[in-house]
Amino acid sequence: MECDHGHHRLRHGRVSTPGQVYHLTIATRYRLPVFGDLRDARAVIQVMHCTALRNRSCSLCYVLMPDHLHWLIQLGEGSTLSALVRTVKSVSALRIGRPIWQAGYHDWAIRTEADVRAVARYIVANPLRAGLVARVGDYPHWDAVWLV
Repeated sequence: MECDHGHHRLRHGRVSTPGQVYHLTIATRYRLPVFGDLRDARAVIQVMHCTALRNRSCSLCYVLMPDHLHWLIQLGEGSTLSALVRTVKSVSALRIGRPIWQAGYHDWAIRTEADVRAVARYIVANPLRAGLVARVGDYPHWDAVWLV
């Protein structure tokens, strides 16, 4: 019997709705600080941008922490969360040259515009809360479509 470490529970009730905004959290394998390496971090960010464009999804905000990614994305027409995440994980692992992602991911549908802004503020403040920088602008691996 193969153990899936409860990842099937992550999929239970998951719905992909075009136009819906989702907060995704994706962790690295064994929570290793893969993205302390600038080249690896930039490779993942490039893959995220290309994947969002290809899937007609809108990347609203992200922060790539040393051992996980927070991504606020509005899902495009005909796209699914599973396909989007699967593509980002597989292509970025190929570019970096080794397995880097933990199985599964967490997703939360964001209901209102006010919630979208609050989640974006939470996301970009992650490096501050982790003590990695004194100011958000000092952290190199984040972006947002608006000033948060």
